[in-house]
Amino acid sequence: MTKRAAGTAGGIAAAVPAALFVAVAGTALHRHDLVLDGVDIPWGAVAALVLLGSVQLWLGAAFRSVVPTAVCGVLCYALTGWWSTLETGKRLVIGDTSGNIWVFGIAGITLAMLAWCRRYRLPPG
Repeated sequence: MTKRAAGTAGGIAAAVPAALFVAVAGTALHRHDLVLDGVDIPWGAVAALVLLGSVQLWLGAAFRSVVPTAVCGVLCYALTGWWSTLETGKRLVIGDTSGNIWVFGIAGITLAMLAWCRRYRLPPG
């Protein structure tokens, strides 16, 4: 097994529990708002996206591949999307401002981290 293949396999193995953690922690965090002069500021959704970006950056740098970053983003997006489609009363993410920032921000942060983590890739060979 080449160094690149070993890094990718290990990265995927690390990305799965990392994505589960970020999906759960981010979903728990995204509903926190701060009210200033009657305006809700969704700081929890922003903090959840910062958490996701941090974990994805760590995965990309630690395994020198964009694959773990992508796996983490896709799995986190899939879990959060699933939690937003559950029946009423069981839904963990609702379609309000905080929920939309969290769900759709996952895709944006993942694309940004994929572009950023390209610099950590191992050279060919």
